[in-house]
Amino acid sequence: MVQCSNNLLGILNFFTFLLSIPILSAGIWLGKNAATECERFLDKPMVVLGIFLMFVSIAGLVGACCRVSCLLWLYLFAMFLLILLGFCFTIFAFAVTNRGAGEVISDRGYKEYHVADYSNWLQKRVNNAKNWERIRSCLMYSDVCSTYRTRYASINVEDFYKSNLNALQSGCCKPSNDCNFTYVNPTTWTKTPGPYKNEDCNVWDNKPGTLCYDCEACKAGLLDNIKNSWKKEQQETQLVIDPNALKPRLRPEKISEVSSSYCQVS
Repeated sequence: MVQCSNNLLGILNFFTFLLSIPILSAGIWLGKNAATECERFLDKPMVVLGIFLMFVSIAGLVGACCRVSCLLWLYLFAMFLLILLGFCFTIFAFAVTNRGAGEVISDRGYKEYHVADYSNWLQKRVNNAKNWERIRSCLMYSDVCSTYRTRYASINVEDFYKSNLNALQSGCCKPSNDCNFTYVNPTTWTKTPGPYKNEDCNVWDNKPGTLCYDCEACKAGLLDNIKNSWKKEQQETQLVIDPNALKPRLRPEKISEVSSSYCQVS
């Protein structure tokens, strides 16, 4: 039985070691060849993760195959730290995501978002100029607004106002409802004479590289997206710990939805 357990542990750590190689290689490659600030932002976390997985898997592999007790204890300690970090993240995520929600706008299918509605910790992250420069680069590099522009390009203004936009599309890809701009297409609006009560109206520009990426609404849309993502992570962590934990809070028709999101976690 002990031999079987050691063999299984050795096999698992061998595959973990193989997994660490492309992660570490990708991090090193991004550090040298990244074309955008968004890609460059990912290099250090990937290198750290790759090195961590590599050393832990080597310790587990050698400890299991050669029956080196100190390496097995080191491996178990690393796994304990990993689990502990998971618990700490869950508690932290709950603390910083218990505030904030979109504002329902009359006669609109979408909501609008405000940075002040979210936790102080999250506000500080997006209000930091260096942080936002990186995040902005990622948003521009992604297909958030290009997909939005393609999807809603052919609809009229009445149908657009009824559209169910997500938080990032609402905050980053269109001007605020407070501006009362004239709709031309989803990313082109004719400005009305100021002054405006919402500073985002001055920031908006029809240029694809500008739009509302520097608006407070875009920052708030990102925070709402983070909040929802982290809340899903909390649910998934709870499911791993106790699969029955969510039953009292979920209707039967929702169980398949939770299961689907759980399986799609990367």
